[in-house]
Amino acid sequence: MKQTTKLTIILNLFLGLSTAVNAQTPAATDQHPELKYRRSSLHLILLESEDFPRKEVVMKAYHEAPFPDKYNNHSISTISVDPSSYVLTDAEKVAAGTKKSGMGNLGASMLSGVTAGIVDKDASDMPFITGKIVKDKKIANQLVAKWFNRQPDGSFDMKLIGERGSYDATEMQANIAKGSARGTASLSDAGEELIKNTFVVLTKLKFVSNEPIAAAIREVAKLKANNLPALFQPAAYKVLDIAYNKAKEGYSVWTTSYLYRLKWNDSIASVFYNDMWIDKSAKIDKKRKEAFDNNNLFELEYIGSEKSSSLVTFSLKETRTEDQIVELATVRNVEHVFAKLQKAYEVFKPKTPIYSGDPVTAKIGMKEGLEGGEKFEVLEQTVDPKTGLTTYVKKGTVTVDKKQIWDNRFNAGEEVSANDKDDKKKDKDKPAIDRTYFKGGGKFYAGMLLRQVK
Repeated sequence: MKQTTKLTIILNLFLGLSTAVNAQTPAATDQHPELKYRRSSLHLILLESEDFPRKEVVMKAYHEAPFPDKYNNHSISTISVDPSSYVLTDAEKVAAGTKKSGMGNLGASMLSGVTAGIVDKDASDMPFITGKIVKDKKIANQLVAKWFNRQPDGSFDMKLIGERGSYDATEMQANIAKGSARGTASLSDAGEELIKNTFVVLTKLKFVSNEPIAAAIREVAKLKANNLPALFQPAAYKVLDIAYNKAKEGYSVWTTSYLYRLKWNDSIASVFYNDMWIDKSAKIDKKRKEAFDNNNLFELEYIGSEKSSSLVTFSLKETRTEDQIVELATVRNVEHVFAKLQKAYEVFKPKTPIYSGDPVTAKIGMKEGLEGGEKFEVLEQTVDPKTGLTTYVKKGTVTVDKKQIWDNRFNAGEEVSANDKDDKKKDKDKPAIDRTYFKGGGKFYAGMLLRQVK
């Protein structure tokens, strides 16, 4: 279900009110471990937030939520950061374009003022603040160090790359040491297929009461309504009061996530292997160790951000406590943001193995944002005999059957709000399924890969 909060709709209504009136005047890995496919790798960082209602419950829900299962868990030591110590200077804001001269949009400026402390006042700065964070914490260095299993003495090996890429790690390392063509090819393949597809997602969470925000929006809208012709003002005020009474109920979970990707190419790889690599069997080279520790070679590139909000009401407390409802809403909201990131940014879209070929099914569903009708290309993984590099050959396309989508969301079947309850009633006659079905097909088989296309 595509969820749009009442507050978002009402905000658009309020800020556009004046203009409107004047215009009138086989097998998946979870069951068959022998099937391996190369996933992107992911590390998660929580941006610590200021105090807000039920913060402890929200944070606990985030930390205990299942890791996104379409990615390799590439966790490093930095798992949370307080962004308040990375405030941008006025000069940095001007350079970033987040600080503008003049009054700008009056309605937006007034709204920002009356909701200060409720709405995240630093939202526009956060993409640049997160950039400072990943640089200061040397996140890229940590990611590379994990890829090559770096030890305290500075030595590296290919064990993790071998595991995730189905390489023979010992042979790979020997070929690299010899400088053979085969070693060069395997390095290039691993860099392109594995290391280059390493992502970091920094997430900020907030849980807010809807009433103060609804009240603030109503006051700003009333000020704008005062400029309307007297004939229209009573009707406008009545509309605003009705909207306020609907919007003030309950709470909202807000999630904003910022996506970064590790930069990796042949030139970066060449400097790393030539100047920083220390083989486990070799004598420790202090100069090379320090070169890795102190380098600025490794970087993360900013891909983009997505946000999501979920309305939370406590009127459905039939089987769950309030804390459990907040936990469910928090995890579902994070899942929704990930689905939006995957749809918005091509590089972040995961590949998924076909679970069965006739009909085509796969272990993805509502958690990945499927609603029905989405198109996926069917890929067959091959190795180019000339280059030794992995390639993916398109074999056809399939589309999601909207009548048979797996509800694989966190605690599937549980409601967060009245809307969820209504949807559940609509779906009560549908049989429970443990995979999503696709229309279309051909000579597809379990183990081929699906990747969503626009």
